[in-house]
Amino acid sequence: MAHSLEQALTGISGILVTPLDSDGELAPQRLVPIVDRALEAGLHMPVVNGNTGEFYSLTTDEACTMVREVSGIVNGRAPLLAGVGRSVRDACRLAKVSADAGAAALMIHQPPDPFVAPRGIVDYLKAVADAAGLPMMLYLRNDAIGTAAIAELCAVEGVKGVKWATPNPLKLAEAKAACDPTIVWVGGLAEVWAPAFYAVGARGFTSGLINVWPERSLQIHSALEASDYSEANRLISEMKAFEEVRAEEMNGTNVTGVKAALMALGRDCGPTRPPAAWPLTASQQAKLDHFIARNALT
Repeated sequence: MAHSLEQALTGISGILVTPLDSDGELAPQRLVPIVDRALEAGLHMPVVNGNTGEFYSLTTDEACTMVREVSGIVNGRAPLLAGVGRSVRDACRLAKVSADAGAAALMIHQPPDPFVAPRGIVDYLKAVADAAGLPMMLYLRNDAIGTAAIAELCAVEGVKGVKWATPNPLKLAEAKAACDPTIVWVGGLAEVWAPAFYAVGARGFTSGLINVWPERSLQIHSALEASDYSEANRLISEMKAFEEVRAEEMNGTNVTGVKAALMALGRDCGPTRPPAAWPLTASQQAKLDHFIARNALT
């Protein structure tokens, strides 16, 4: 592998789209040129079944298919992080399939159940760990559970990192101080938030941009690793329009923007599934087209 798991966790976690054909069925082989380009650019860790991969629009059978197919495409060139979630039985099944497919670690989606209890998530994590025996990264999208609960989750055996996906750097710093110092804290809100998270001790970040412009993601990572915040912010300013399109409609165009860009660049991965927005509005598409032209993307 190009990177060890420990190195990869502090790098870029590139969240891959889930390609669909004209009938709305999975078309995973359309990822081949996207994965090849990202890995050639230096991507540390591809991620399958993440939110940019429309995890919640997939059936568990489809998610199982995607992890098998993507593992074959990656073919050991980098550690593969595989998302799991939904009901505890679905999560355990997908975790087992992911382990059998060759995933290096699991990304545990924070359960969206309206009646979730923090101590119930501990049991959830232990069940997933028992099912797969793989290292785990927690995907934290709601920090309202509190620092003490986050520390309890990080104390579960097998937890190696936290993907911090809330816009609260100071809470990240507080949680990091309360947990085992070996836990890796990863910025989970893509390139735009990465400098703020780095400033309080995070390492690495997630990226949907790697599907479209992986070279820029790697340049931003290199600048942050060198503590060159001026250069990182300059590089981010040139791709910020892409993230602005993705953030529209209550983030309902998050994946739409990525897939529309891929379509414009001749790497068609199909549309998004409802409830994501599709297609982009005329004004959103114009902004995306300007971003592509201004940066001469190919």
